[in-house]
Amino acid sequence: MHHGEGVEGLADPAALRLSLLLDDGLALRSGRILALRPRAGTDLRGLPGTVEVVQGFKPDHDAFAARGFETGVAPSGRYDAAIVFVPRSKAEARALVARAVGLVPNGAPVVVDGAKTDGVDSLLRECRARSEIGGVVSKAHGKAFWLRAPGDFAGWDVVEDGKWATAPGGFSEGRVDRGSAMLGDALPKRMTGRLVDLGAGWGYLAARALEREGVEEVHLVEAEWVALEAARRNVADPRASFHWADVATFSAPEPFDLAVTNPPFHRGRAADPSLGRAFIEAAARLLTPRGVLWCVANRHLPYERTLAGAFGEHVEVAGDAAYKVIRAERPIGARRRAA
Repeated sequence: MHHGEGVEGLADPAALRLSLLLDDGLALRSGRILALRPRAGTDLRGLPGTVEVVQGFKPDHDAFAARGFETGVAPSGRYDAAIVFVPRSKAEARALVARAVGLVPNGAPVVVDGAKTDGVDSLLRECRARSEIGGVVSKAHGKAFWLRAPGDFAGWDVVEDGKWATAPGGFSEGRVDRGSAMLGDALPKRMTGRLVDLGAGWGYLAARALEREGVEEVHLVEAEWVALEAARRNVADPRASFHWADVATFSAPEPFDLAVTNPPFHRGRAADPSLGRAFIEAAARLLTPRGVLWCVANRHLPYERTLAGAFGEHVEVAGDAAYKVIRAERPIGARRRAA
């Protein structure tokens, strides 16, 4: 984002829009600049001062840390400016704007950048109703704008639910997902041994598993820090352990007897069944030779070939027109390890 580089040559759309904002009069001090939820490929090198990245999604967090940025899961102290990178969820985007406004002095800029497909246009309209907008740039199928005054964003950082703590923008925000509820109901009354919940979210399936007789430990593996923090509040059981990790690369000292999962199947807005396949393969890798996987998926997702390649046996045990609950056993990867 150096002004002499020629902004049209910048490959990253967010970097291009931020550079144009700087050309258009946005003044960023050479102090502490907070970058909230940038994606792994976002180019932050041209920003002045010290950029601190706050990113709770484990793979993106690790990517920025590997590039040498000071990277955390929550803001620390006050900042001279903040940049919000708009996520897919409208509720999360609002929460990030409200958080950023509260972390900078009055009059310090809060910049918002996002793609049109992530709802940046409607977010700009809502921000105009609550704050003075200093400038707007439209470029590369997105917008960047900055708030000149703090504004009133009360209530933007809250997701209300009567029983469960959920995080803005997380899967199954403010409610129990129907597929997860179906899987929870299908679990047998007795489940003996150590269990791992892959992609645990805010902890619903782990809580249901802990209701079963014979469960000795439940390990919740989740890549989103805010979801895992919600799970810590929802699963107040001494048998629970919490792991902030990418399921695809997670490892444990000892194999598990049981696994449960409601795997994701979207990357951004695009459907990506490879994510669910990776969760099934991770379960086979993490289980004992006699381990059992309980999985729920949308009925249209083609997981059967992956299940056949990863487990000796699998069967649908519950479902409806939209969902299927599958029990898989005799993990093939575990047998290879044992041999």
